[in-house]
Amino acid sequence: MKRLENKVALVTGGGSGIGKAIAIAFAKENADVCVAGRTLSKVQDTAREIEKIGRKALAVKADISRIPEIEKMVEATIDYFGKIDILVNNAGIVYDIPILDITEAKWDEVINTDLKGTFFTTQKVLPYMLRQGKGKIINIASPLAIEGKPENTIYCAAKGGVINLTRALGLELALKQINVNAIAPGFTFTNMTTNFTSDPKMLALITPRIPAGRPAQPEEMGGAAVYLASDESDFVIGTTLFVDGGETAQ
Repeated sequence: MKRLENKVALVTGGGSGIGKAIAIAFAKENADVCVAGRTLSKVQDTAREIEKIGRKALAVKADISRIPEIEKMVEATIDYFGKIDILVNNAGIVYDIPILDITEAKWDEVINTDLKGTFFTTQKVLPYMLRQGKGKIINIASPLAIEGKPENTIYCAAKGGVINLTRALGLELALKQINVNAIAPGFTFTNMTTNFTSDPKMLALITPRIPAGRPAQPEEMGGAAVYLASDESDFVIGTTLFVDGGETAQ
């Protein structure tokens, strides 16, 4: 039996990068998946790949910075699959902006997606998990939650919030058999990092700071997510797993 046999997962930001890799990793472990994201064509592509694996998939267009869209996304998942066993709060955005150039609009855009969206998606999924008596919630944090990075003030603040949100919710829900944990991916080849990875000079500056000697591939986050989504992690509560090639161990 596969580790996620007959489970249903909702993965936000599942149209590309780490979210897509996690959604596909879940399907390979026999989960059915709702793939949500702001670009419908991208989440549809992920859904088609999941169906090729032999699992059910639903593609939903949703902007998790908006609570009404979160509610519609969750309702669509429940209507289609009847339950949600696993939630992955992966959707996120980042901007490199000097502090004096940060506007209220940019601050709100990042915080509303990366932190507010994570919280309210969890809140809207929670009643269904409580009714089932079990659930797994996986938040996507970042090493920048505990490290500073120039011109990444908003993102650092948001991801720091995600880690402490994970701790608090993990403790609050521990006796409800709902595990809340996080993954903090290190520098990974995704659409969000294309500006760096496509420039050999920038890549040459980044790579030496990673003890593993290279950035990660999105698929390398899939194994960590499968573990945290499975029964094997039932005693793991409020923890952030740093999958960062040793970056934060230095």
